[in-house]
Formats: sequence, C-alpha cells, structure tokens
Amino acid sequence: MQLAIISAVGANGVIGIENRLPWRLPEDLQYFKALTMGSPMLMGRKTFESLPGLLPGRRHLVVSRNADWKADGAEVFPSIEAAIAACSACADLDKLFVIGGGEIYRQAFAYADTLYLTEVNLSPEGDAYFPEFDRSLWQETSREAHRSAKDIDYAFVIYRRK
Repeated sequence: MQLAIISAVGANGVIGIENRLPWRLPEDLQYFKALTMGSPMLMGRKTFESLPGLLPGRRHLVVSRNADWKADGAEVFPSIEAAIAACSACADLDKLFVIGGGEIYRQAFAYADTLYLTEVNLSPEGDAYFPEFDRSLWQETSREAHRSAKDIDYAFVIYRRK
C-alpha cells in the first residue's frame, strides 16, 4: 500500500486559517476529488470537522487523542500508526491519502511515499502550516503550472521519495 500526502500549500507554507482554506481554488478541489476518489483518507479531527460533510466514495479515517470522540461515517483511531495498520490489512487497497492537518502531515512524513502538492503562488495569513521537509529525500516527478479563473497561479506537483 502506498501512503500519499496531499495538500494545497501557499508560497509561505500556509495551508489553513481558522480551520478553512485560505483561498478559493475550485480547480484544486476538483484535482483533490479526482485523486482521492475511491481511496481512504486519513486526517485529524479538526480537518474532518472542516469538511462540508462526508466526502462520497471515500473512507474517512480520523485521528483523535480524545477516545470518546465519534462522528457518523468516520473511523476513529488514537494514532496515525493505528489507522495505517487498519488499512494495511486490506489486500486490495492501493493507496491511502493523508489530507491534513499540519500535525498529521508531520507525523505521516515518516511513512509517505508520494506528495501531491498544489503549490499556490500566494502568501496568505494563516494559522496552519505544511511542515518543512528535506527536499533532498524527494524527487519532483511532475509539475503542471496553471492559472485559475481568479488569476491565481498554482502548480500541481508530484514528489516521490528517492
């Protein structure tokens, strides 16, 4: 099973503010949907609570330190390791996507094979950041530059662990 991190990241590393995205980029949401459809998604509780509801066609694995926290449609785990182990038992599973937030990304880097980053050419205010990572351990394998309908420059970039 491949573990992939997926995130939209500002030029300043910002990924969120007040539990929401700091930009409106429908093209990135479409990209996210296309990549994650049919795969389980691993996230922290705050990221789950920021979603508009359950995202169809995907398993929702939520890491929470609160053992009593529950949400309809979500599978709750005490750690990312426990969530990964639950997915590893599925023989037909190709990929697990880690979708945030910042602390879950930090923990997932040790297990990740692939990064799907939407690099957004903005430096917004924020309170959640994508973790710094050692780029010498990763190889950029794909980059598609785009400009949104709202004149935001961004690129879909794929990195694979060397």
